[in-house]
Amino acid sequence: AAKTDNQESCIDYIGPDGAGHYVKMVHNGIEYSDMQLISETYFLLKKIVLMNNDELADTFNDWNQGELNSYLINITQEIFRKKNSSGKYLIDLILDSADNKGTGTWTSKSALDLAEPLSLITESVFFRYISALKEQRMHASKILHGPKINTLSSNKKDFIEKIRKALYLGKIISYAQGFSQLKASSEKYKWNLKYGSIAKIFRAGCIIRAKFLQKITDAYTENPNVVNLLLAPYFKDIANEYQSALRSVVSYSINNGIPIPTFSAAISYYDSYRTA
Repeated sequence: AAKTDNQESCIDYIGPDGAGHYVKMVHNGIEYSDMQLISETYFLLKKIVLMNNDELADTFNDWNQGELNSYLINITQEIFRKKNSSGKYLIDLILDSADNKGTGTWTSKSALDLAEPLSLITESVFFRYISALKEQRMHASKILHGPKINTLSSNKKDFIEKIRKALYLGKIISYAQGFSQLKASSEKYKWNLKYGSIAKIFRAGCIIRAKFLQKITDAYTENPNVVNLLLAPYFKDIANEYQSALRSVVSYSINNGIPIPTFSAAISYYDSYRTA
């Protein structure tokens, strides 16, 4: 099995029946939203802050040293620097049309059956579908109007930090939704899932491995009955501090006609969940 830095094996018994397959499916759903949040972040930094690929790589590299430390952030900064045999940046040559293998779709279908508001993962699935409508989008771009994008000439550093905070909080909300679905499925199918242990085995050898998975393990160790990760002390503090940055990024994006489905789903879920 894959090993963490301190040589812990990332393997465990998940539960009876198809519990292990189900947890892997939800892992893949969370991966969808992770990648969609990163792609929206990339688009904002490129279109509003006007970063070039090297600046993007440097920014993601900086972020990878802190809260956002993860496999996906790390490989993204490597992708930004990648050039083809002609010396052109590979990222600028890739078609903006994504396919999918179905696990995100299955996760969302299961969420509907369980009455779980899995909005970030579902939006990321929908956005793959809309990205595949390349010809329609090219046609619509000539017919449908939107605002002119106001690029930033000042306060760039401040806005970049807001995007970083929005990305981290968006990620937290996505994982909170994913683990809430695991809880609902565990109760329905009587799997007795151990959520802290699941977060622990995600730390190496899988796509969503990230530094903050340890915070999830800690939250469930402290309180095995936490109903939603947003209510756990560490995540509550981050949410309360970072929600204004997420709100600011979403508002700016909408006012400038930039599609941010998972960022907007994140603030919408956050505001809905905290409304008495």
